[in-house]
Amino acid sequence: MITFGIDPGSRRTGWGAIRAEGSRLLLLGCGLIEADEESPLPSRLGIVARGLREALLEQRPDAIYIESMFHHQNAKTAFVLAHARGVALLVAGEQGCPVRELSPAEVKKAVTGSGRAEKGQVQEMVKVLLGMERRAQADTADALAVAIAGAAAHRWLEATERAQKGRGGAR
Repeated sequence: MITFGIDPGSRRTGWGAIRAEGSRLLLLGCGLIEADEESPLPSRLGIVARGLREALLEQRPDAIYIESMFHHQNAKTAFVLAHARGVALLVAGEQGCPVRELSPAEVKKAVTGSGRAEKGQVQEMVKVLLGMERRAQADTADALAVAIAGAAAHRWLEATERAQKGRGGAR
């Protein structure tokens, strides 16, 4: 199972792809799509779209996971992030595979065991879980964490479906 994680942003969008084989996680690829913050928003969003399309074409995931919005005190920042998330959702939806959202707390809990983990803890656990020599950059590590949490969510969903089939689908 190949899961693809996206940490959307209008200036920096991280992406990461992993293969989950049982409890083993293998890093397939990751990257950072960067746009000049001085460029107009439509140009930055175009760069994000093109970068995600290229990465998705190369990785060919079975499922795509995107980090959902969290509370922003700055409304303008929240609106710009919503645009970047919309582009990520659009590009992901074009791929013909399941697209799901995970909250930041779900991602942190899946990777570190705590939904309130700090960024540095997430980066370190991503490094450990994927056998990386060093920590990935923050946005890339966040995207890899989303992919890892997506793989865990997928395993949970499959186990739940198997259990229900074993009971004849009755609750």
